[in-house]
Amino acid sequence: MARWRKRRTVLFLLLVSVLAPIVLYTDRLANFSTSILNSDFIDDGSNLSFTNEVGKVNALHQESSDAVKEPIWIVHPDSISISDQISDHSAGTAALQAEELPLESSGEHKSRVLSAAYNGTQSESDHVVEQVVGQAGDKQVLEKPKDGEENKETASQKIGDEEPTNSVLSMTNDEVQSENKGMIEQVVSQGTNGMEKADIGEKNKDAVLQKIEDPTVSLKQEINNEKSPEPMSNRVRIRRRKKKPANKLNIGSTTSPDAMVRHLKNQLLRANVYLGLGSTRRNPNFIRDLHARIRDVQRALGDSTEDSALPKNAYAKLKAMEQTLSLGKKIEENCSVDMEKLHATLATTEEQLDLNKKQTLYLMQLAAKALPKGLHCLPLRLTTEYYTSDSSKQQFPHQEKLEDPKLYHYALFSDNILAAAVVVNSTVFHAKNPENHVFHIVTDRLNYAAMRMWFLASPPGKAAIQVQNIEGFAWLNSSYSPVLKQLESQSMIDYYFRAHQAKPDENSKFRNPKYLSILNHLRFYLPEIFPKLNKVLFLDDDIVVQRDLTALWSIDFKGKVNGAVETCRQSFHRFDRYLNFSNPLISKNFDPNACGWAYGMNIFDLVEWKKQKLTDAYHSWQQLNEGRLLWKLGTLPAGLVTFWNRTLPLDRSWHVLGLGYDPNVSQKSIERAAVIHYNGNLKPWLEIGLPKYRNYWSKFVDFDQVFLRECNINP
Repeated sequence: MARWRKRRTVLFLLLVSVLAPIVLYTDRLANFSTSILNSDFIDDGSNLSFTNEVGKVNALHQESSDAVKEPIWIVHPDSISISDQISDHSAGTAALQAEELPLESSGEHKSRVLSAAYNGTQSESDHVVEQVVGQAGDKQVLEKPKDGEENKETASQKIGDEEPTNSVLSMTNDEVQSENKGMIEQVVSQGTNGMEKADIGEKNKDAVLQKIEDPTVSLKQEINNEKSPEPMSNRVRIRRRKKKPANKLNIGSTTSPDAMVRHLKNQLLRANVYLGLGSTRRNPNFIRDLHARIRDVQRALGDSTEDSALPKNAYAKLKAMEQTLSLGKKIEENCSVDMEKLHATLATTEEQLDLNKKQTLYLMQLAAKALPKGLHCLPLRLTTEYYTSDSSKQQFPHQEKLEDPKLYHYALFSDNILAAAVVVNSTVFHAKNPENHVFHIVTDRLNYAAMRMWFLASPPGKAAIQVQNIEGFAWLNSSYSPVLKQLESQSMIDYYFRAHQAKPDENSKFRNPKYLSILNHLRFYLPEIFPKLNKVLFLDDDIVVQRDLTALWSIDFKGKVNGAVETCRQSFHRFDRYLNFSNPLISKNFDPNACGWAYGMNIFDLVEWKKQKLTDAYHSWQQLNEGRLLWKLGTLPAGLVTFWNRTLPLDRSWHVLGLGYDPNVSQKSIERAAVIHYNGNLKPWLEIGLPKYRNYWSKFVDFDQVFLRECNINP
């Protein structure tokens, strides 16, 4: 019995000695002085005022692990210095010492002495997380995530590896894990006038830098007040995973002035797609909401082209539309049926587009081939006038100049009277000495009288002119010219005039009947037409001369025959676009990447032509191409093979092309050009001609001429 009484006495004294310090200092912490202002932090953590007394914070109360949840926040001290003895005069250092604390969950008592200096202050908004702060100036806030948030973080305290010279108690990993199971209470070194935790937590949620580190713990402390008069930087860093805002809409780069405008327009497109889908149409509530959102977005968008012009509620409308579209996406889970319909519609549309393109091309070719009513009237009126006029007035002056090789001779082969008149008028207008220029015009039998009558009524000033009928060339027959034999064949006539037999993939431009005219091939018979001339300048009837051309006759040909402007700036003007390189005759003799050149303004050396027998070469190539296996019809492919390695490139300013098909020819190039060429279907005398280029041509037409007025031909 006596032993039992002694044991009870010893146990009671032991219990009192353990609990008394805890009760004492807990009471002191509860009566923490209110004399410190919110904006002032304690510079010296060793001197704290408790109810008008000066004392040190020697203990941090620990609750049992059974009463708390798993810790959420991680406190990572970058550097914590610990010593068993801290001077009361060390400025800017707060001492935190944990004495023997009971951990009821483990049934063990672990003695720990923690001495840490903190650099900043932080407060928690929802749960009690308080922190001892000993460094003025830093303000940090602890923010606790909601319950159930994934990846609950583990606390770790990372402090250096070296042991200080003073006696230090280091925490082991096991102790840290035990520590993590308890609730961390951190006393904020502010007075009762400090900021309330909830308010701070709400205002500074995004201002806290929180970092997650491995749960490896070591303690280190070095205090040397003599060497370092400033307070030690013991910084507690807390980091959490930054969560993306759920309602944040990605509307493009903030630097783009029209990012939101483009996003709103994109939403309207998507909304219209949902309106046409079968599954969404079967949901009347969704369709009604979607129509309402569309109206809202359209009103907000208006005519705005930049975000600055949008109303203030534009972003709210954008968010509402985005939510409605997300509902539509959930409704339309299976789009396979609608996708098949869209693919079928797309295929049908593409077929219709191809058909429309072919029809457009056909109509364009038809318009280019058709002769306007006024131009049909003109040759009839001129022919009538020619045959009713006096025969003595049907002769041209200056006939002695026609075979003078010292003069400047032009060759023009055309059945278009008005076009030929523009070529002659523009050339004479810009010629320095018009009396030295001679024009040789060759036309067909139908237009021969009309062509003569025109130039008899409107002579080209002092220049000489000659009009010839192709029927008068007795030497030009099918026995001499293979191309003439081909043009007269029934198969060729069927090819041109029976378009219903054409292949669907065949280019209709090769079926133009102008290729059936021998006038188009007379350019290969210049030495035969002008046997006494040395050089001839060949001109097409769809060109306009803008400069004196006499300098072309003084060019040194260096053994070449044809002087022309190359057109290989674009890939389709190279040899492989005109010739069939799958045929060995072409592939063995020509380079597919060789640069093409243009007909329309070409200076020919007839002496070299005869010497090199190029007319015979032309005939041989035409015979080889009788079945159109080497090239399609036309004169340019035949010219490329005939004058291969015999063409002298001229400066591009001599001849500018494209005014009959390209609306983007630069004004500067046109003004600098010696000759402008309306090559293509959009001829300036047709209604389909490009209006922006028509004036260059029409200014050389005398619309006051009596025959033009009678045929109602106006500018």
